[in-house]
Amino acid sequence: MTDRALAVVRAGALTTVQDRGRPGHAHVGVPRSGALDPPAAALVNRLVGNPPEAAVLETTLNGCAVRPRSAVTAAVGGAPCRVTLDGCPVAWGAPVRVPAGAVLEIGAALSGVRSYVAVSGGIAVEPLLGSRSTDLLSGLGPPPLTDGAVLPLGHPVDLHARVDVAPQPRPPAELVLRVTLGPRDDWFTPQAVRAFTTRGYRVSSASNRIGLRTQGPVLERARSGELPSEGMVLGAVQVPPDGRPVVFLADHPTTGGYPVIAVVRAADLPAAAQAVPGIPVRFVAVSRR
Repeated sequence: MTDRALAVVRAGALTTVQDRGRPGHAHVGVPRSGALDPPAAALVNRLVGNPPEAAVLETTLNGCAVRPRSAVTAAVGGAPCRVTLDGCPVAWGAPVRVPAGAVLEIGAALSGVRSYVAVSGGIAVEPLLGSRSTDLLSGLGPPPLTDGAVLPLGHPVDLHARVDVAPQPRPPAELVLRVTLGPRDDWFTPQAVRAFTTRGYRVSSASNRIGLRTQGPVLERARSGELPSEGMVLGAVQVPPDGRPVVFLADHPTTGGYPVIAVVRAADLPAAAQAVPGIPVRFVAVSRR
């Protein structure tokens, strides 16, 4: 077992290949995709000496297990979890040397939702439109991992500084999302806009890589009828007919026909990737369009 590849022993609930995504293709209907928590993905790449654009594994809730066919350095970050090597505990948030044939097990998230696994050389599946990311909405990129799958690995380049350990933010106990109101806040009553920015919501268990769904006050429209489909951006807060806001994440559609009441600041979106169902959500208006 000397080839550069990674065998999937346990795929987990949802494990996908992700990098920095494929921006710049929205005009042809292709979402950006990419890691939902970009700082966490970038950090684990740094820990193993990869360039920031290297592809990593993004796990959801219950982790995964992998077996490299040659010796690699790996690091696990994002949502804190138990990490073992052939059953023995090893460090989370630090580089770990994994011998050929050993099983690296990423356990269930102890807090947060998504853990990230970087391997020296990066996951080297074939890129599509400049990215190796799995896009669950469009189906572009490699499919979600399954037990027994084998992923090619790149060769370490040793051109980027490796760090031994680095601090990582704790997943949020309350998700505070700063928003700019608009462009369609005028489709809602003043009372609804006020409720949106002053009352509390909770993260819905129906959330996924496409959008963070919420439970809470129903936002009443001031206008009836249909809105022509228009472009959607990362962080757009769309309000479907049930009146409960949905925050668009990395795999969001490029167009949509429901009104967007606000847009979340980009800096707040990584925390949304780690928001577990049931935690409080507050939308805070910081400026208008």
